[in-house]
Amino acid sequence: MINHELHKKPVALDRIAHRNLKLRTDVNPLQAVAHLNAAFLTAAEFGDACKEYPILFLRAGTHPNGKAQVAPVAVMGLTPGENLFIEKGANGELSWRGRYTPAMLRAYPFTMAQVEADKWAVCIDESWAGWSQTEGRELFDDKGEPSGFMNEMRSFVEQIEAEVERTRLAGERLLEMGLLQDKRFDATLPDGSPLSVDGFMGVDEESLNKLTDAQIIELHRSGLLGVVATHQISLSNMRGLIERRLAQATPAVSQQAV
Repeated sequence: MINHELHKKPVALDRIAHRNLKLRTDVNPLQAVAHLNAAFLTAAEFGDACKEYPILFLRAGTHPNGKAQVAPVAVMGLTPGENLFIEKGANGELSWRGRYTPAMLRAYPFTMAQVEADKWAVCIDESWAGWSQTEGRELFDDKGEPSGFMNEMRSFVEQIEAEVERTRLAGERLLEMGLLQDKRFDATLPDGSPLSVDGFMGVDEESLNKLTDAQIIELHRSGLLGVVATHQISLSNMRGLIERRLAQATPAVSQQAV
């Protein structure tokens, strides 16, 4: 799955064109995600992600089958371009301050995408500054075959893509059942200024309570009840994002005062 906010120049990996390509391990991959305020999540990640991030649903257009789509995301910032889980040290080095990292971010700069109607390929973000022709982890060996490292990455992105499809179907069903509605989050910061976050969807309690017994059983047996529950649990983490913003702003304010 390609996220154009993350994968700036996605290209299919080619054993000829990229035969000598290597991935440098001394280039911090957090440079690529420092501007992301949300990351796509598969439903399989909800159990881990709900302990730390608000999990929201974004409208994602229409599938070729004509059904509306949603994309669940782990929210990492309250405004565009803000990632509150990345901290810059005194030396300018970026570090990750979350316990769980979404799979799509862990896979970067690799991903998988559909290149033809029935063909998928491992892709790389060619714009990533960590590529080299001379040093780093080889993608292909001397014979042009995928290296052990590349086989591991291929397996990882294939697994993610399989979960992406399951997540798509889960979102379709939640929409069909009328459980996802447009939502808005409003809060007042300690300094009295208002904060509003909108443009997302969440499970509607009233619609959930109106489900028939048969529909509840369907949700339980399909695993969707767990998706709903972890999403609801995760919403309490919106307050945690505000606290992270305040904690990161305080040192800057103190330094300015000095």
